[in-house]
Amino acid sequence: MKKQLEFFFDFMSPFAYLAESQLSALADRYSLDIRYVPLDLPVAKLAAGNTGPSNRMVPAKLRYLTADMQRWAKKYNLSPLVFPSNFNSERANRGLFYAIDKGRQRDYVHQMFQAVWGRGEDMADEAVLRKVAEGLGWSGDEFLAYTLGEDSEKRYAAANKETHERGVFGVPTMFVDGEMWWGNDRLKFVEEYLESHKS
Repeated sequence: MKKQLEFFFDFMSPFAYLAESQLSALADRYSLDIRYVPLDLPVAKLAAGNTGPSNRMVPAKLRYLTADMQRWAKKYNLSPLVFPSNFNSERANRGLFYAIDKGRQRDYVHQMFQAVWGRGEDMADEAVLRKVAEGLGWSGDEFLAYTLGEDSEKRYAAANKETHERGVFGVPTMFVDGEMWWGNDRLKFVEEYLESHKS
């Protein structure tokens, strides 16, 4: 049975984008199944007791983080990140459950992150959502309807409940064997753990 890496993320997060860019290679090296769990990051922060402002509202911090994420992009051999015009990620996040049902969750997460942070597209724009869905061979109309439907609403609520219950306070958060790591800069620690726990 394959070991599982759980990846808690929100498409609004550039650091989740950076981590995701490395996950497939990590999963392939260690024969991992990736379980993708979408969450509402502002809600998760509040549930964890973090009532401070968004990083985007703190100019000095935003300047630093912007420079830092570009350093990480260069380290990962990615193109410079492009900030999206909109940070309303709910429909993109809820679309993951459609992808799970199609068995295409890895492809969906990668393509949506590429649209949002690779190209700076508006993740709340139905045209963007449709383009990602149709690029994966799905019905755009069916996918868009799903992101507003009852099934995705219930599953997203359950994912957010799990997020709080498991102590997730930010993204990206990764679990292997119940061990938790937060931040794309912790991927090396994840790999060291996997290397030391080879079966």
